[in-house]
Amino acid sequence: MEISDKLLCLFNADVRAEDDRYVVEVPRREVETGAIEPGETYRVALISREAKPAEEPSAEPSAVPSTEPQPPVEVGELRYVEIEDIGKQGDGIARVERGYVIIIPGTDIGERVKVEITEVKSNFAVGEVVEDDF
Repeated sequence: MEISDKLLCLFNADVRAEDDRYVVEVPRREVETGAIEPGETYRVALISREAKPAEEPSAEPSAVPSTEPQPPVEVGELRYVEIEDIGKQGDGIARVERGYVIIIPGTDIGERVKVEITEVKSNFAVGEVVEDDF
């Protein structure tokens, strides 16, 4: 399957009936991370879950694939980013693939820096500047 470069977010959701329409809820984290804005119109693609033959459970928990999208960065990864915003605590904010947020303390809007990712969570990461103004 080909995925567009314009993909803003990816998540699993149930479709539920509500009066004369069907509703798909967007997780709060997708709006809070800045990928999408309330009140705007977006294209939505629905991908069916294909039934797969039952497999025997593995003894290793890591063998179970996650259905949630994985963060696009890893601890120790180096990234070149531009600071787009300032967070509530004064830290710089950069966005990468799918609107994923990287928080970089000690930076200002407009700065372009090389960062090393020091912490990764499902909806944001934290990075340290390793090179100013690349």
